[in-house]
Amino acid sequence: MSLSSSSFFTVSERICAAFIPIIAVVEALILTMSRCFDCRHESEKGRRCLSELSRLASETRFSTNEVEALYELFKKLSSSIIDDGSIHKEELQLALLRSPYGENLFLDRVFDLFDERKNGVIEFDEFVHALSIFHPHAPTEEKIDFAFKLYDLRQTGFIEREEVKQMLIAILMESDTRLSDELLEAILDQTFADADADKDGRISKEEWKAFVSKHPSLLKNMTLPYLKDVTTIFSSFVFNTEVED
Repeated sequence: MSLSSSSFFTVSERICAAFIPIIAVVEALILTMSRCFDCRHESEKGRRCLSELSRLASETRFSTNEVEALYELFKKLSSSIIDDGSIHKEELQLALLRSPYGENLFLDRVFDLFDERKNGVIEFDEFVHALSIFHPHAPTEEKIDFAFKLYDLRQTGFIEREEVKQMLIAILMESDTRLSDELLEAILDQTFADADADKDGRISKEEWKAFVSKHPSLLKNMTLPYLKDVTTIFSSFVFNTEVED
């Protein structure tokens, strides 16, 4: 079975832009946790100091008030199972899948990318840094790099066919989408025919950049428009920092 380039992207978009469905995870995380907000103030102990909020704002595309709003979101998520100021994998899984148990390859990979220090938890600055990649004003280069790392499961600096297949199967299972083995292999064939320029059976970073440049629609799921103003998501939230951004 063969697929033309245009028919490949029709199939790919129907399965949530198969290469980059991470937006669904990030969106679900923010919207699920934002429903938990009320207007009560936290104690001084529970607040993030202004200097830290300002530092994170300078490192990302968020304003200081938006970083504070993200901290409130972070606190809700990081205390759902173990109240230690960090997000554990089970807490992320509980928020997204309603159960802290079971294996999920895609969620595991997302967690690993958020965990910059590779210490098994997501700390607040890591949380903000990762969400910043999905900001509408984030450089395209950052989005391309994040998407590449998502599929480089073995962290070899290349995307291999088996890695893409593993991720695609995991994503399809989570979305209750079924494709025949023949169609799945055809999608993989077409992807590597188009992206693997030197035909060595794997996609390098440069080949990935060229591939995305030819098909910019692949990055449309790497942007959350409402991250331009995080504070609008939390309409009942009262800011502790009296800062004019």
